[in-house]
Amino acid sequence: MTFSWLKRYAPRSLYGRAALILLTPIISIQLVVSVVFVQRHYQDVTEQMSRNVALELRYIQEQIESDQSTGVPAGVIALADALRVDMSMPDPAPVVADRRRFYDLSGRIIIATLRQDLPGVTGIDLIRDKKQVHLTLNTAPGPLGLEFPRSRMSASNPHQLLVLMTGVGFLMSVIAFLFLRNQIRPIRRLAEAAQAFGRGHSVPYRPSGATEVRAAGSAFLGMRNRIERQIEQRTVMLSGVSHDLRTPLTRLKLGLSMLDDGPDTAELLGDVRDMEAMLDTFLDFARLDSLDDLEQVVPADLLEAAAEGAGRAGHRVCVIGPAVTTPVMLRPMALRRALDNLVNNAVRHGTRIELSCQISERAVVFTVEDDGPGIVPEARERAMQPFTRLDDARSQNVGGSVGLGLSIALDIARQHGGTLRLDRSERLGGLRADLVLAR
Repeated sequence: MTFSWLKRYAPRSLYGRAALILLTPIISIQLVVSVVFVQRHYQDVTEQMSRNVALELRYIQEQIESDQSTGVPAGVIALADALRVDMSMPDPAPVVADRRRFYDLSGRIIIATLRQDLPGVTGIDLIRDKKQVHLTLNTAPGPLGLEFPRSRMSASNPHQLLVLMTGVGFLMSVIAFLFLRNQIRPIRRLAEAAQAFGRGHSVPYRPSGATEVRAAGSAFLGMRNRIERQIEQRTVMLSGVSHDLRTPLTRLKLGLSMLDDGPDTAELLGDVRDMEAMLDTFLDFARLDSLDDLEQVVPADLLEAAAEGAGRAGHRVCVIGPAVTTPVMLRPMALRRALDNLVNNAVRHGTRIELSCQISERAVVFTVEDDGPGIVPEARERAMQPFTRLDDARSQNVGGSVGLGLSIALDIARQHGGTLRLDRSERLGGLRADLVLAR
């Protein structure tokens, strides 16, 4: 039998689930003990005490009926006083029905026991005085009114055990919650450090807590150090290669400028400019992890800046939809670079480009759409990989591209805790690129 349906109602957080695991046995034990206590105390003990009192009352009844006088014998009065029973004959206010409060559990046992063991009962009243039991017996001389303490038939303050058990359980739960919070705190700190690193921040972190949490924290630190070393090595390599290539490229450009103008010279100069653009792209990719810090940014300003930059280059780019003026914590330079890469990718393959932005409680989505040929669904994931060139109509080997534009945009989105989604534009028919950033 599967209990997967319980996951729908289970708490999401580790703290909530641990609290549920803690409280479930405590509440279960209290319920079981309470049920057993009520059953044993209210039923067995109350029934036994009631039978003892019923036996005494029956003896008094028999002594009155065996006497031939019209009143109550003196010996019976003395016996009743010794048993703390008040008698009146005839009863000035006979009880003709059983009366008890609906929540009086022991009263139900008292009435049932007296009815069973004491013949001639006309009624038992437990409401007139909650500390006294009033009943009327039919005897030969007349109706006999009896009144005696309720404490002789049921224990006084029977709720003390339940109150004590509940109070101690609550106190232990509070103490357990305090210790549980201290145990959860190192896990929360580890999650915050991992989340920050996923967004491009390396916050100070020191493993603490239980042995397993310390082991996970140490593994995280080792992984973070290896990734940082790998990123540093990649940055140094790409920066070095790009820098070293600039010197011969500059000499080649200088030599071509000294030649006579002609078709061949123009083509060679175009190739040199493409190589310079490729080197700039390599440097952008290498410097991706050393961009600006987070600050308050208005998304609408970024869209307008990207559209104006493309417009100055002679491209038709427009911003659609309502302007998002809510400030958001973003990296403006990095985000501008990502938008420029998406716009440049769009203008290479389309004639009409539209920019828009949407914001929610958890994310900010920048959208770039074009009317170009688009990218087939099976090639979209591969298109976002570094140095990837597609072979279809939307080839990335256009205008000196080396296949890093979408990859840089994806890395910048990941630094913001988001992602890059590629889809078909329903409005323009080309490619739709959604840059999703976490708030």
